[in-house]
Amino acid sequence: MATHLLDPDRLFSSDPLQRKISRGLYEGVKDLPIISPHGHTDPAWFAENECFGDATSLFLVPDHYVFRMLYSQGIPMESLGVPRIDGGPVETDMRKIWRLFAANFRLFRGTPSNLWMNHVFYEVFGLTEAFSVATADAFYDHISAELQTDAYRPRALLDRFNIELVATTEGSVDDLRHHRAIAGTEWARRVITTFRPDDAVDPEREDFRENVLRLAEMTGEDTHQWSGYLAAMRARRATFREFGATATDHGHPTAATADLSKAECETLFSRCLSGQASLADAELFRAQMLTEMAGMSLEDGMVMQIHAGARRNVNEMVFRKFGRDKGADVPSAVNYLDGLQPLLNKYGNEAGLDIILFTLDETNYSRELAPLAGHFPCLKLGPPWWFHDSPEGMLRFRQQVTETAGFYNTVGFNDDTRAFLSIPARHDVARRMDCRFLATLVAEGRLGQTEAEELSRDLAYGLAKQGYKLG
Repeated sequence: MATHLLDPDRLFSSDPLQRKISRGLYEGVKDLPIISPHGHTDPAWFAENECFGDATSLFLVPDHYVFRMLYSQGIPMESLGVPRIDGGPVETDMRKIWRLFAANFRLFRGTPSNLWMNHVFYEVFGLTEAFSVATADAFYDHISAELQTDAYRPRALLDRFNIELVATTEGSVDDLRHHRAIAGTEWARRVITTFRPDDAVDPEREDFRENVLRLAEMTGEDTHQWSGYLAAMRARRATFREFGATATDHGHPTAATADLSKAECETLFSRCLSGQASLADAELFRAQMLTEMAGMSLEDGMVMQIHAGARRNVNEMVFRKFGRDKGADVPSAVNYLDGLQPLLNKYGNEAGLDIILFTLDETNYSRELAPLAGHFPCLKLGPPWWFHDSPEGMLRFRQQVTETAGFYNTVGFNDDTRAFLSIPARHDVARRMDCRFLATLVAEGRLGQTEAEELSRDLAYGLAKQGYKLG
């Protein structure tokens, strides 16, 4: 057995005392159910429960972490089978793509993707050799064969992974057909949706006007008017709640909010809908809509998530050829303090409001985010996200926010992934890193053993349920 793939003490401190404490804490949380309250897995998997096709389509196609790295080394996306918008030719031989991946697996050394992949190879498929060119075909054949068995259907894997709940994420004009298909069944309690209105909130999107008009068709509201547009958003939120949604999600480039008058909103909305909006108009409209959505969350109780700080689709050629979410996104600086001020001035002291803040700008942790969450009752801090969903990122997060915000102004962990099989791997990394951080506090006499044990369970399970109002 190539035990170096999954060292039982991986990610724990090399200090003997801290490692011993980490082991004990981890034993108490490693088998807790998984709450995955925010992610991007395909709801069709759980509604249709069909077998996955093959190793390549499962491991590579939905995972932008993988083809981002490969593309950075000059490997064309076409050779990875990534579909082109124009329907142009791409590699369709799944085994050939898998071999290309194996030949370049060394590129992932030291990255979270390496940890996740090895976890899946060993824990999910029982493969004990190192993944390489020499073992690529054996891995492909074994994985692809296993995927055709009932034990590897999506619902069976939910049970095997001990996933108590998984939330998918759908846009405001999604018809929710897959959630409708499981409505009234036991799976509807375990697979819920999340309302993400960016498709009809961001005037810079090429389909913004189309989506706003689609809202009118879906709700019967007049979305040519500001009041009708807001009514349509309320109606869609209500529909999402019917299918289990307890949260909204807002992926804005900045954390800007605004509090405009009704007349100003009507004028701005009209300009955006006409296609005449400037970049400043688009930013102001998104800012106003964050405040509007906070007000709606006060009305319906949905938890509001703000994922700010991603400059998306910065490679125009890749965007034109392959579309969104193809790894061409980069973190950018975020000013949460000034950005949130209009929203907080209006709603920040409301007891019924719950907002979870995420950032890709780590300089915010101790300077702005922890002090804000350490004061405003409505604010909680989301876990390290995307580029910082890593052992190092998780440790930096705890080190920078705990002294000001504590543990109970955070919401545990969520995996935010499209790659279904990586969910248990990602949660395992998070649980190990939290146990490592707690072990340091215990070893230094800053935290009692009993307190650490309670905290480790809260961080692994309890805070996510509480933070996302999951009962």
